[in-house]
Amino acid sequence: MTAQLLGRIRQRRRPPVLQPLADSPYLSVIGGVPVRIIAARVSTTCTDGSTFEGSYRLATTLLDARRYPADRLVHLYHERWEHESAYYALRHTILHGRVLRSHDPAGVEQEMWALLTLYRLLRRTMVQAAESQPGTDPDRCSFTIALQTARDPLVCAEGLFEQGIGEIGRRVLSALSPARRARVSTRTVKSPISRHAERKLDGRPDSSKAVTSTAITLLPPPAPEPARPTITVPQYAGPGRTSTRMTRVLTILQAEPDRLWRSREIAELLGAVTLVATYRQLARWTEKGMIKRVRTGRYAAITQKTAPLRDLRERQLPGLGGSS
Repeated sequence: MTAQLLGRIRQRRRPPVLQPLADSPYLSVIGGVPVRIIAARVSTTCTDGSTFEGSYRLATTLLDARRYPADRLVHLYHERWEHESAYYALRHTILHGRVLRSHDPAGVEQEMWALLTLYRLLRRTMVQAAESQPGTDPDRCSFTIALQTARDPLVCAEGLFEQGIGEIGRRVLSALSPARRARVSTRTVKSPISRHAERKLDGRPDSSKAVTSTAITLLPPPAPEPARPTITVPQYAGPGRTSTRMTRVLTILQAEPDRLWRSREIAELLGAVTLVATYRQLARWTEKGMIKRVRTGRYAAITQKTAPLRDLRERQLPGLGGSS
């Protein structure tokens, strides 16, 4: 069985449009692998009336658009954090936070395969139990109940994985968890040393809010890009280098050369960029002489003025100036 891929790609990446499809996405290729590109705009409305909108571009190896509709894949992408539940089940629910007992590579490999096999069997049984009741989301099935049911009668384990849902399935269905609530909030990282600890200025609420409705709009393939200009801006990016973000910042600052820009204001103009990343880049560009820091947290453009010839000569030959 071949594993399939569904993931998000950066907006700056431009995969070629090989074949447009009927439901708006198109076929392309990335790294020699045939993929289907899905571009969508997702709009959510919260209980307090506030709205949030974001654009996504997904790449998937599921090329059959009729069997795997684009809107369903967009919904599936929002469940990508479910893999963390698998890590939690393996590390805490099954092992109770204990480390592996083996002290050699062969033993560690054996234990890992045993854990993955047990996890796979329990999850498959839970899914089969949920499918026996149409409309039941497998997310509502408790992995802890399934594990305890398989562990308690371990000595006489016959019937646990019998034909149908078995004893594990019956116990899981008898104690289903409530349906998952649709919520939206900004991404936060609790670790103080994480480089992602600073929240992104993407408009999402600071605290979790319940979502009342979600609208998904599939976007058409992008129009062919115009020919890129042959003239670059070496004084901005340096020889042989270009930086879209750097050029945007310099354009913004030079549009109002007398204004003192705050770091947060520049980050907001750039979009979904963390303040930590903005601080690093502003400091880097200041060291290179591309912008100037007037005082702490305030930046401005460097206005290049043509110096008179006499002033230039005096700077080059100090002490030799003066009238002849």
